Amino acid sequence: MLSCAAGTVSVVLAVSPAGTATTAIVAAVVIVVGYLLGSIPAAVLVARRRQVDIRSVGDRNPGYWNAKETLGFKAATPVLVVDALKGMAAAALGIVCAVVVTGTVTNGELWWLPYLGGLAAMVGHAWPVFAHFRGGRCVLTFIGAVVVINPLVALAALGVCLVLLGVLRRFSLAARIGVFTLPVVQAFVDPRAHVALTGLMMCLIGFRFWQAMRETRARAAA
Repeated sequence: MLSCAAGTVSVVLAVSPAGTATTAIVAAVVIVVGYLLGSIPAAVLVARRRQVDIRSVGDRNPGYWNAKETLGFKAATPVLVVDALKGMAAAALGIVCAVVVTGTVTNGELWWLPYLGGLAAMVGHAWPVFAHFRGGRCVLTFIGAVVVINPLVALAALGVCLVLLGVLRRFSLAARIGVFTLPVVQAFVDPRAHVALTGLMMCLIGFRFWQAMRETRARAAA
């Protein structure tokens, strides 16, 4: 379940001057803790308190949107908060570890650790060890990580989302376009390697949506 995050860190370690045993240990800690944070199945737990199996109702996705549609906005609010906090906490852990090891994160050799933490949390959300590896699509966890990694980019994407919401009057479409605005905005302010890791995280979201589409089609054909 951690192969995606592990593969990322192995590539970065290979090209990083800080590719030492200490760096490898720190990266492993970020991966494991990030994955465990991401594995907290907020939607499953919230729905279970109301005697609902969120993975058997609605679109069967154990995430915020299905929880909102099934349980209502108020009941699903904790899912929104927790799913975003998972990405924020994992990315923040990466920042803390980078600062501890190198003394800096902005231009330090371990600038990629927050991305690694966010990606690990997304993998945990998608395949949570605490919920039989049946998880969601990682959107809120991704957004939470980006808020910590680059708050200005996240704020710009939020602005795009709000403008589109006012024009289109469709939250789901405006939110999706806002998310895909993130790497575009980031390309103007961050190095290409940063944008590439953001793109990698978004590829996981795309993969999860593709999986969900296949599962829906399989159920319809059954």
